[in-house]
Amino acid sequence: MPIAIDFGTSNTVIARWNPATQEPETIKLPNIAWQIGQNPPLIPSLAYIEDAADGRVLVGQQVRDRGLDVKNDPRFFRNFKRGIGTEVQGFIPELDGQIVSFERVGQWFLANLVRGIQQVPLPTDSLVLTVPVDSFEAYRNWLGKACSSLEVEQVRMLDEPTAAALGYGIQEKELLLVVDFGGGTLDLSLVQLNKGASKQPLGFILKWGKKSFADSSGQRVKTARVLAKAGQNLGGSDIDNWLGDYFEATKGIPKTPLTARLAERLKIQLSLQTQAKEVYFNEETFQTYELALDRDGFEAILKERKFFEQLEKSMEQVLQQARRQGIEVADIDAVLLVGGTVQIPAVQSWVQQYFDSAKIRCDRPFEAIAQGALQLTQGIEVKDFLYHSYGIRYWDKRNNCHNWHPLINAGQPYPMTSPVELLLGASLDNQPSIELIIGELGTESGGTEVYFDGDRLLTRALSSGNSSVQALNDREGARSIAKLSPAGYPGSDRIKVLFQVDDRRFLRITVEDLLINETLLENRPVVQLS
Repeated sequence: MPIAIDFGTSNTVIARWNPATQEPETIKLPNIAWQIGQNPPLIPSLAYIEDAADGRVLVGQQVRDRGLDVKNDPRFFRNFKRGIGTEVQGFIPELDGQIVSFERVGQWFLANLVRGIQQVPLPTDSLVLTVPVDSFEAYRNWLGKACSSLEVEQVRMLDEPTAAALGYGIQEKELLLVVDFGGGTLDLSLVQLNKGASKQPLGFILKWGKKSFADSSGQRVKTARVLAKAGQNLGGSDIDNWLGDYFEATKGIPKTPLTARLAERLKIQLSLQTQAKEVYFNEETFQTYELALDRDGFEAILKERKFFEQLEKSMEQVLQQARRQGIEVADIDAVLLVGGTVQIPAVQSWVQQYFDSAKIRCDRPFEAIAQGALQLTQGIEVKDFLYHSYGIRYWDKRNNCHNWHPLINAGQPYPMTSPVELLLGASLDNQPSIELIIGELGTESGGTEVYFDGDRLLTRALSSGNSSVQALNDREGARSIAKLSPAGYPGSDRIKVLFQVDDRRFLRITVEDLLINETLLENRPVVQLS
């Protein structure tokens, strides 16, 4: 029985395929999930490390029920999904003699969820996990390693926006825009749902295990093709932090995990009503404060933080990609809103500035992703393209520094039908080998800075105009692509390198020595791309 996990920055949702009803349903794990009002069971993405050496960790609602999320305790972790795969150094705590990284906390969190599923009891032989559309390869690699240690036979991954398109079940529509706005990220994805299999598939997003995404009955599968994407690190946790800043400035209340929790409650209330209030008690001064805010004041804070300008930047980016393919706003059949932040009325009003309200769906903001991911096991095949650009590092003599030469541009369909060719020569006399460092290139408009403000991990968009780059194979034993025998000398091309991306996003290289007319490497995988 397949299980889908939508691991979110603020909340996580788990769904299964019910064989009796032949419908997806959300699972409520005892003591880990919580449910309020009409919302489905949600698992707070929280962790408390009781013993790092033994791996004893409390997760989800267990942390809140014991009040472990309202104190400045280094054993408490929230928003840790945001830190996974980042290069932040010097902020990782040591607990019980163990270095506790964000990746390790995330692995403990997922392991506890799987154990909770097994205790229901439900089988966990097949898992589908969703990932953000704008994640660097380090995050996807971490998720793969985390799952490899679990007692699970098969693990598959799927972009969150594509899963949402499938989860809303709008199969009669062909062109969908998914606005996935959760606790940590804003992801927009223009998805095309087609009937029948494509003659020239663009490639699976990712496939693990022995079974195929395709329906084994031999029937033609449906396909979901992602036409345009845009994303940024912006979400509900940022809004919570802004509210904390507001009350610190207006009430003099220091920001703590407790004020962050109260800010989140206020935000949720203001999605349902025009006024909200919470009571804060300072245990040191024994003073009580009433934190009150109305919807107008809330929206004023959002405007002050240029919240809507950031939203418009992502929307224009995805619409520009669509226009290059001849797709106008009026051509989009439906707009699907997912994630807790889309419940904010101002966010819904912002979307309505672009699209007819009749096209906008917001009735399944929490469950659409997890339940849509289950469709992969029900005869849905997903097609995609590479989200990032990739290049090789070279020495820029003019600027006296390293720079990057693009090889594969964002938007490249995979598997590639023809390779990219590159000729390289030796740079030193008697050179024994040639090395290449391959990097994942960020957007041209600027990178993302990850930093800490007290105990909060924050991200900030950089507007320097320089591309952010993450090297993918810059480690011992991974850089060398050719041993030269005889040794190389400058002045002529020595090797020809052919770059190809296969149907699982692996970048493969073939290396030919032009001097001795021999193939040194043939179709060797180097790294897996996003």
